[in-house]
Amino acid sequence: MQAAFYESTGPAREVLHVGQIELPGPGPGEVRVRVVCSGVNPSDVKSRAGLRNKTLPFPRIVPHSDGAGVVDAVGTGVAPARVGERVWIWNAAWKHAWGTAAEYVVLPSAQAVHLPDQVGFDAGACLGIPALTAYHSAAVDGGVAGKSVLVAGGAGAVGHYAVQCARLMGARQVIATVSSEAKARLALDAGADLAVDYRREDAAARIREATAGAGVDRIVEVDIAANSALDLQVLKQGGDVVVYGSGAGEFKLPFFPLIVQHVRLRFFIVYELDSAARTQAEAHVAAWLRRGALAHNVAQRVPLANIVQAHELVESGQAMGNVVVDCSPA
Repeated sequence: MQAAFYESTGPAREVLHVGQIELPGPGPGEVRVRVVCSGVNPSDVKSRAGLRNKTLPFPRIVPHSDGAGVVDAVGTGVAPARVGERVWIWNAAWKHAWGTAAEYVVLPSAQAVHLPDQVGFDAGACLGIPALTAYHSAAVDGGVAGKSVLVAGGAGAVGHYAVQCARLMGARQVIATVSSEAKARLALDAGADLAVDYRREDAAARIREATAGAGVDRIVEVDIAANSALDLQVLKQGGDVVVYGSGAGEFKLPFFPLIVQHVRLRFFIVYELDSAARTQAEAHVAAWLRRGALAHNVAQRVPLANIVQAHELVESGQAMGNVVVDCSPA
């Protein structure tokens, strides 16, 4: 079967290859999925580049944790009725050597979640990291019902879903920061009350004005290293900042403003959600999918043979939404 893989870290054009590898079979408690679409996330790109660790945990890695496809075989202990089921996938490559950038992937049955017929495989490939991260950012620590929420990067892969999750979960006000008019339209279409272009206007002043000077109750933060100064200017006394990303490995936060404002900082990584939080997130996302309540923003689809292009697009930060790779044979 055909798959993308790398055997050392580095630039995509130097280390990422597409070729034939062995077809896997499912073991006990596992399913094999014929992958239709594989989602490319920033974490996939960082792992391949060696930004977290230049030493590979496995001799060869097939990248990507997210994907969607059809179950084509099951191992012992898995209901045979799952064969033929449309599914979306989470954590395929997290602490494993075999991700979704291949025609087939084998993984524990629980990591292949039913995908409703009306949801495309490209959208399904965007759920594992972007949608579940967005949901947990809004749901954790009491949720956002009746609150004012600021979504940093409201047109991004996670941010676009986070705007929708906050609105669906009863937020009183949803504000998004963006970096262009096109991204502002995306955030507003997703349900934001206000999109603030931080490159063209005084973001702190606009947000304080929109909240009548009170500030926001919660910030869903994509880059704490870059945005911490703005966050402290617009966060309400006793508000919380839910952080799922940072553009820098190290950053500084000022102690006195944090303690005086009674700021609550919550950091999390979606790969390591506990079972209760993941079950809750899956259930709510599944219900919204069935209702057609979620809009999906797939910025670009590329064939598996052009996976380098997909990685470079995500790496550039220029994609307005999710990037997916088509893994089905041409």
